[in-house]
Amino acid sequence: MRNLRNIRYNAWKSAVDLNGETITSACWDPAKDEVLCTFGPSEQNAQIRLVRVSEHVRASSVDIEYQQIALWDAPSPNPNLAVDRVLSLHYFSDTLTACLVLEGGDIVVVQVPEGPIPQDGVHIEIMGSIDEGITAASWSPDEEILAITTKANTVVLMSRSFDGITDMTMTADDLKASKHVSVGWGKKETQFQGRGAKALRDPTIPEKVDHGVLSPNDDGNATISWRGDGAYVAINSIETGIRRVIRVYSRDGVLDSVSEPVDGMEGALSWRPAGNLMAGIQRLEDRVDVIFFERNGLRHGQFSLRAPEGGSFAKERIRLEWNADSTVLAVTFDDRIQLWTMGNYHWYLKQEILTHTIPFCLTWHPEKPLRFASASPDKLLLAEYMFEVIRGSLTPPYDYGAVAVVDGKTLKLTPFRTANVPPPMALFELQASSPIIDAAFSPANTFMAVLHQLGVDVYEWKIKGQRSLLPSLISSVVFTRENPDEECIPLQVAVTESSIVHCLGFEKGPVIQSHPFDPSTGEFSSNPSIFAGSMFGFVRLTQAGSTDVLMQDCLGRLHGVVNLEDELYSTRLPAQLPWSEVVDLAGNVIAVGLSRNGHLYANSRLLMKNCTSFLVTPAHLIVTTTNHMVKFIHLVEVDNLEVPPDDPEKDERCRSIERGAKLVTAMPTNMSLVLQMPRGNLETIYPRAMVVAGIRQLIDTKDYGKAYSICRTQRVDMNILYDHRPQQFLTNVGLFLEQLKDVSYIDLFLSSLRNEDVTQTMYRDTRGVRNQQLPEPVFGGAVAGSTQASSKVNTICDAVLSHLLSRKIKDHGTLQNVITANVCKAPPAYEDGLLVITTLLQEDEQLAERAVEHICFLADVNTLYDEALGLYHLDLALLVAQQSQRDPREYLPFIQNLHQLPDQERKFAIDDHLGRHEKALGHLQTLQAHKRAQDYTARHALYPAALKLYRYDQTNLTILTGLYASYLESKSRYREAGLTYESLHDYAAATRCYRAAGASCWRECLFTAQQQESPLTPDALADLASTLAEALYEAKDYASAATIHVDHLNSLENAIPCLCKGYLFADAMRLAVQRGRPELLATAVDPGLADALSSSTEFFADCKAQLRAQVPRILELRRKAAEDPLGFYEGESRGGAGAGDIPDDVSIAASSRISTSASLFTRYTGKGGAGSVGTAGTGVSRATSKNRKREEKKRARGRKGTVYEEEYLVNSVRRLVERVEATRPDVQRLVFALARRAMHERARALEGLAAEVVEACGVAIREVFAGAGDRKGTEEGESKGQGQGQEDWRPMGADAVLAENLEAAWRKQEPPVISGLERLSLLGS
Repeated sequence: MRNLRNIRYNAWKSAVDLNGETITSACWDPAKDEVLCTFGPSEQNAQIRLVRVSEHVRASSVDIEYQQIALWDAPSPNPNLAVDRVLSLHYFSDTLTACLVLEGGDIVVVQVPEGPIPQDGVHIEIMGSIDEGITAASWSPDEEILAITTKANTVVLMSRSFDGITDMTMTADDLKASKHVSVGWGKKETQFQGRGAKALRDPTIPEKVDHGVLSPNDDGNATISWRGDGAYVAINSIETGIRRVIRVYSRDGVLDSVSEPVDGMEGALSWRPAGNLMAGIQRLEDRVDVIFFERNGLRHGQFSLRAPEGGSFAKERIRLEWNADSTVLAVTFDDRIQLWTMGNYHWYLKQEILTHTIPFCLTWHPEKPLRFASASPDKLLLAEYMFEVIRGSLTPPYDYGAVAVVDGKTLKLTPFRTANVPPPMALFELQASSPIIDAAFSPANTFMAVLHQLGVDVYEWKIKGQRSLLPSLISSVVFTRENPDEECIPLQVAVTESSIVHCLGFEKGPVIQSHPFDPSTGEFSSNPSIFAGSMFGFVRLTQAGSTDVLMQDCLGRLHGVVNLEDELYSTRLPAQLPWSEVVDLAGNVIAVGLSRNGHLYANSRLLMKNCTSFLVTPAHLIVTTTNHMVKFIHLVEVDNLEVPPDDPEKDERCRSIERGAKLVTAMPTNMSLVLQMPRGNLETIYPRAMVVAGIRQLIDTKDYGKAYSICRTQRVDMNILYDHRPQQFLTNVGLFLEQLKDVSYIDLFLSSLRNEDVTQTMYRDTRGVRNQQLPEPVFGGAVAGSTQASSKVNTICDAVLSHLLSRKIKDHGTLQNVITANVCKAPPAYEDGLLVITTLLQEDEQLAERAVEHICFLADVNTLYDEALGLYHLDLALLVAQQSQRDPREYLPFIQNLHQLPDQERKFAIDDHLGRHEKALGHLQTLQAHKRAQDYTARHALYPAALKLYRYDQTNLTILTGLYASYLESKSRYREAGLTYESLHDYAAATRCYRAAGASCWRECLFTAQQQESPLTPDALADLASTLAEALYEAKDYASAATIHVDHLNSLENAIPCLCKGYLFADAMRLAVQRGRPELLATAVDPGLADALSSSTEFFADCKAQLRAQVPRILELRRKAAEDPLGFYEGESRGGAGAGDIPDDVSIAASSRISTSASLFTRYTGKGGAGSVGTAGTGVSRATSKNRKREEKKRARGRKGTVYEEEYLVNSVRRLVERVEATRPDVQRLVFALARRAMHERARALEGLAAEVVEACGVAIREVFAGAGDRKGTEEGESKGQGQGQEDWRPMGADAVLAENLEAAWRKQEPPVISGLERLSLLGS
């Protein structure tokens, strides 16, 4: 679908500048993008002139200048050769050397100095000579080997320094090198013709055997052509008296193969740089074919050349030349050059360039594939082309998908919105009177202009409904020469919506011609041409209503030439970009351009560096990349253009495509994109970005019917129909249902609903603009009985139900949708759906049966059967059961038995059967079957429900409460059981339960024990109190234990030690004095103080020792980890053995799902080498869980020397500080008590030790937990970065434990808090 469009054209007439001397050869200097030419020798002047021709690009023009490099005499060294001839000219850019090979046998080297060329600085030297004479010569593509054929039928291979590599003689014995066996490639005989076809002839036996008969026009010349990689060279020459043969030699001069005999084959030869084909010429009686050979010499296809109208190629010399990237085959004739391309196994004639004189040579640029130089005797032609798809408008509704393909005089036209016709076929074919050069569509696809050599044909685009018809010719422009000596060569064409045709041509320079159309006469008129300066081509316009005509010059500037006036635009591109397009976004003009090396620009901003093709629609800039992705860039301001990442799984703007695919056209109306593969075949895709954008647009215009259809065909989640504009949908539910019409479509939509906003998940608007937030509407007409919580699904279902139920006529389809809307709620409203069927049973039984079939299709039949039973409607339950796989012998007797029961008994039986025990209990209470109700309550543990039902029936309430108390006691819920017994005034049972509940209920236990009707004996009560006191002491509730000893046991001797144990010294001393026992101060309080002092002193001493040991160790571990993280975490040393093998790209935390280098998490798996694919790959051990448990135990122990030691020590210090902070109030009370008892030295010593430990804890907090506040920001930044990047690799097994440890080391840790110790001033410390 690609055409060749000229983007650079210039001509240098050498006859004017060099007094009629003729060009004899030409070659490229790729480093400077200049051409070197030779003039002479000739019969009149036996001199060779070497000239450099260069183009100078300026703002106002592109000028050609020449500079003479050298001039020397070159007489013929062979008396049989009157005039010597240049056979090969090659320039070495690296050594600034030109090499000429002459027919007489001389090999001349011209050393060209840098800078301005003085004649004295040129060194000319004959490097060697071949006495027999030379027939052909060619340098290898790598410029290392020179292949020469001599007039003695020998082949000479020389090195770059002109040393001989090998010398072979071409003899008739070479023809025996290949035994050609054809398998009938591409023959009709090898194609399947059906079972009824006649017996096939052996395809390996040809109908006619060629003998290699020479063409009568054969000039006898030899031709040399290298393969693109320089490994093989092919030589086409005549084997005297036998035939013309192509010999293939290896780089070392070994004969590899020879071609099969072909009648009429001539001397032209060009080996495709890709290496698969060699092209030659076969001249037949009625035509001339380009034939192809494989390296083994076998034929491999052909195509026929097209002669000009009224002419023939009978006597013309034809030569072939492939371009550098093997995409274009140039065929040179005596007066023209044809450029051929191949796509989908069809050869297209893309350009025919008239030269009017015989071109001596055509040389392709070695680095710019579509740039060439053609040397004629009096003119040097410099031209460059680009591959361009001639496409119509991409703006709806004019996006017909029109694409034009040039093939000689035929324009193949296909509107892809009407018919997807694969090339080389086309829906329409238009014929021109001469070979077509270019074609163009108007911005709104109204007109199409076809430029050919003799003029311009303008067609009008015709449509019928949504189908495109054959365009009709409205008029033509015929080119006339105002000056017979000056010929204007047409290059490009553009047409506006006002039917004005603009042509870019070349006379002495680029010119623009304008031809406005006169509707009254139906003819085109011509305006005077204007000079185009350095403009090289028209720029495509995206806006359909635009009347501008833009051109781009060689500096990237944009010019408006609609009124034949050069209007310079402020918007420009950074350089000459062959592919360019301009889009106007509400006055914000954006010029998009693509360079030859894949750089895509928007104005002067570089968007990407790996673009292969692009399209501009009103909403998107669509590009393909070298990573085989198609991407959609939303058209916004230039600075806000965002190129999506290569993540087709998560971003709708990116999609994978076939390797090498390029864009042909886009049809936003159809939401489709046409791509062409490298072979030439087409593929039409529906990218999710275009589809979703189209659906959004349809929803905005309330075209729900078409939006639904697209969702259905393109498998788009139908939740977008609501989520894109929720409030609009709810307001237009009726319109939505009317546009869908089909009952099954509505059911499909309802069944696809789920409580997820797809516009925020899978179809997130990548432009970052949300239209609406999810509303919370309240419907007054919602279905009665719907008590589900307000949710998206329920909101939509209620809205649909409200509209459906408001209809006056309720047919089967409406009722089906009503049932579906109820069943699709979350949770499903089966009861509401069944109630609709219940109503139908009374009106139309047949319709009710169909409704039952539908609801059974939507939901589980067994669930519906239970729901129908729960409605106590046995006929409905029977209908549902008949739709199930149940055995009638099971459910029919059951339903019959239910029919025989009274109403309440039936309801009880149904609810009991369905397991709805609370409702069944209510039926028993209604039946006044209290005994059955009590038994039913005990059987199913329905005590709360029973107590609620019998709240006002005191007799039965007491019985049920007693049953409940027994039940609680049996379930070991003693505290609740005690309360229940206490409410029944059963204090003995309450005492038993409270005592079993534990020490926390000691008050309730002692209360109920004293409330029993048969009071406990004093000894029993004392025994109970003693037991409770001992339990409280064991539970470390010393205050409560002391209370029991004082209040219930009257034992002050036991109460004071309890208070001292709890550091309640003030209460202990107060009780001793209050009860008149001051002697207990010395006998009970002082020993308690001594014990507390001893334990506190021991505790602080241990804390002090632990801090001295652990804090320095933590600092040492952190220092080691900072200095050598690999050695610390892996247990290796940088200075040890193998230190040189440690990679420098190993990080502490895995940052990629797939890693090809060592990681800290691979030390457990043994797969740390290259090629390891994470712990979640195929090398995962089956003992992952066991390894994790083992590693967790190691982490918990925190053994010295392991990676978990630091974490263990930090946690240990944290616990120590927290314990010191917890004991601080007790210590202060102890110090105060010691001072009250005049134990000042002991108080002073304890206070000093405690203050020292508290101070050490503060130092430890500052050192161990330093930077905790700073880590908070670091952690937030890292988490934010991880959220924006790709999903991180998740370690498993033992690796996960290590990862958690490392993460914990960097996670924000709040340091423990410790308060200062308040000292007593009385102690003087």
